[in-house]
Amino acid sequence: MIRDPLLRLAVAFAIGLLIGLERGWKQREEAEGERTAGLRTYTLASVLGGVSAVLAQETSPVFLGLSFLGFALGFSAFAWLEAKTERNFSVTGVVAALLAFALGAYAVLGDLQVAVAASVIVTLTLALKQPLHAWLRQLTWPEIRSTLILLAMTFLFLPLLPNRTIDPWGAINPAAIWLLVIILSSISFVGYFAIRIMGSQAGIAMAALAGGLASSTATTLTLSRLAKEDPAASPLVAGGILLSGSVMVARIIVIASAINVALLVPLAWTFGLAGLVLVLAAALLLFRQSSESARPKLQLKNPLDLSAAFKLAALVVAISLMAKVVTTYAGETGLNILAALSGIADVDAITLSFSRLSLGGIDVTAAVIGIGIAAAVNTIVKAGMTFAVGTRKAGWIVGAASAAAIATGGLVQFFRMS
Repeated sequence: MIRDPLLRLAVAFAIGLLIGLERGWKQREEAEGERTAGLRTYTLASVLGGVSAVLAQETSPVFLGLSFLGFALGFSAFAWLEAKTERNFSVTGVVAALLAFALGAYAVLGDLQVAVAASVIVTLTLALKQPLHAWLRQLTWPEIRSTLILLAMTFLFLPLLPNRTIDPWGAINPAAIWLLVIILSSISFVGYFAIRIMGSQAGIAMAALAGGLASSTATTLTLSRLAKEDPAASPLVAGGILLSGSVMVARIIVIASAINVALLVPLAWTFGLAGLVLVLAAALLLFRQSSESARPKLQLKNPLDLSAAFKLAALVVAISLMAKVVTTYAGETGLNILAALSGIADVDAITLSFSRLSLGGIDVTAAVIGIGIAAAVNTIVKAGMTFAVGTRKAGWIVGAASAAAIATGGLVQFFRMS
């Protein structure tokens, strides 16, 4: 027996009412009798699905299937008559009615939260017809192809890879490496559409903020290529790179203090002031051009640069192997060497390691120094990456601001230790 059948039928009624409101509002100008279905019909369709589910529980599951088939045939027949009269070839109304019936039945038989969430998604999809069609008309084939590739990488290939280490040192995990490639590609993908939709200035700022949450190194690589393609945008791109670096600094503080709260104050002083230098430099570069005509217009070509993602992932794998070897053969004396090596590609792994060690293996000061070395090396590498991949102008800007931030953090840590 179904628990709380009245409550579930009420949810089925609400689902139909939600879908019916959207359908009825769009057809509100049509006179009575000139449309196949409106607010009441879609509401009743969902209730019919719920009642059919209740009766199927009392009799046989076959009853629900026959009820759905009968409803689909009857509704489709009336929709065909309307389409024939008006020469309207849209099948959306029929699909919406079938979904209303099915969701009404699922509200009785399945998870209420899933049924309600699905009804909201259906209604939003129906309501956003014009924006979705307008967006679809603006898409290019490279953008569609990139979207399909990224989806295939994430939902088709990732589940097939073994999620375990396969080397003697326990450093290479195929699933983790592929996930890194997906993250790197996604940053390029998000940055492309952010700039395309929001424009160069706001788009770069948004791409830097979003990319910095995942990988400031990958964000630097993506933005540096933009500077190479449009040298006039070098200051703007440099501002985005510095902004993503400041996000990295904030992420380090949050991750480390979440593992060991004792790290919060020393990291907040050392990293907080260094991050402030990066934020101020980024703000100056991103917003120094007041007139719209003075801002560079970036011409984006490729929304998904897989070659760059694979190259950076290979570098991370190489550094991970080196770090494991150093840890194995150098012991605690190699911690700072390990921090410097890890910082070449990433700071999150070493931040996690040192934060855990600070709970009992090393003192807080040693952990802060180790994390600081990794962050400083990573910042220097990103400045060099901007030189190599981007332009000299962007590289000099990022290098100067990065040096100021590292010097600020180093001085703060020196005075705190003295």
